[in-house]
Amino acid sequence: MVDVSLKPETVREAVAHAVLQMAPRTLRLVRAGNTPKGDVLGVARTAGILAAKRTHELIPLCHPLRITGVDIHFAGDVRRGRLTVEARVRTVDKTGVEMEALTAASIAALAVYDMVKAVEKGVTITRVQLLEKSGGKSGLWRRTRPRPPRAGHPRSKLGSRHPLQ
Repeated sequence: MVDVSLKPETVREAVAHAVLQMAPRTLRLVRAGNTPKGDVLGVARTAGILAAKRTHELIPLCHPLRITGVDIHFAGDVRRGRLTVEARVRTVDKTGVEMEALTAASIAALAVYDMVKAVEKGVTITRVQLLEKSGGKSGLWRRTRPRPPRAGHPRSKLGSRHPLQ
């Protein structure tokens, strides 16, 4: 494990996403909250938040961090059957939260899959990637390829019932 004891604590943030591809009909059910298992996006949001907080237990050599915020947003393109999960993680600590953001996006996507597999088993999870990170010695980094546009409100509330509308 890397020794970070001499590093200063700074505000750090990372954003990652995962893209799920499914039938448009399946995404319409997700959006309506009308799947056999219930509120897919609410469960996936909670799973992503919990995953970010437990990343150090899942990824060897990750430092346990004092996470100060986790936001999970969803953007859907029903016509194409594409659901994007975006995870934003913040901390004031000695090391970054890239792994926490990637873990949150991945686990939220897996939770979506689990919730819809009774409706469609062929859902695909793709493009799990870091979009940006800030803070620390290396400062700001952004993925150079454009990311897909976000639908809905720019910062929907955690308790939002219909984040895809």
